[in-house]
Amino acid sequence: MRERQAFQDARRAREFQAFVAGAAGRLLHAATLLTAEHPRDNPRARALLTAALAHTYATWDRLRGEDPYDHARQQVALRFAHGARRRRRGHGGVLERLGPQERLVLVLRMYEGVAEEQTAALLGMPAERVAALCARAVATVLRPPRGPAPARTLSGAVPS
Repeated sequence: MRERQAFQDARRAREFQAFVAGAAGRLLHAATLLTAEHPRDNPRARALLTAALAHTYATWDRLRGEDPYDHARQQVALRFAHGARRRRRGHGGVLERLGPQERLVLVLRMYEGVAEEQTAALLGMPAERVAALCARAVATVLRPPRGPAPARTLSGAVPS
């Protein structure tokens, strides 16, 4: 009996290790986009990923037929959404100008390719709200931030 349990535990660990080897990079990138951190300096994203992978490993045997990547991605998204209430601003990443909800919807819809209805169900909001958040996020990302107005001389001309 113990040998059989040890064999099952070893098989489970190998399966999970193979999953992490294939999925961790993409999940970390998604988490980094969510936290709006720099890719080389992303402690919050790494913490999100670690917690999501730990939960996925803990429920590995119960996934039976469910996509483990989808499960881990949901964990990253839910943990970010829960923690985003306490932290509003990004830390210099590509999506730092977006609010947490906009960032979450944009990453799930555009980077991860999650359908609008699935995103709405995951986040517990109407699909119309997801569509509006996504449209606003895309517009914000595509619109460059305004810089300071050019300096003017006393005559009103802009110096060259």
